[in-house]
Amino acid sequence: MATLPLVGVQSGHSGVVHPRTGPEASDIALFAVAAIGVWLVRRALRKRFLKRPPRAKD
Repeated sequence: MATLPLVGVQSGHSGVVHPRTGPEASDIALFAVAAIGVWLVRRALRKRFLKRPPRAKD
């Protein structure tokens, strides 16, 4: 029980709240990854459902 107060002191937050002035780098990276993912899925679905003429047999 003596170490319990020590865990609270070593937390990752300083207790000071800073106002947000803009998007963080992680927000921009998450948006970029999501946009690339949507683009890849749409491309794959377009390719999958593309109506192709039947292949000629040799």
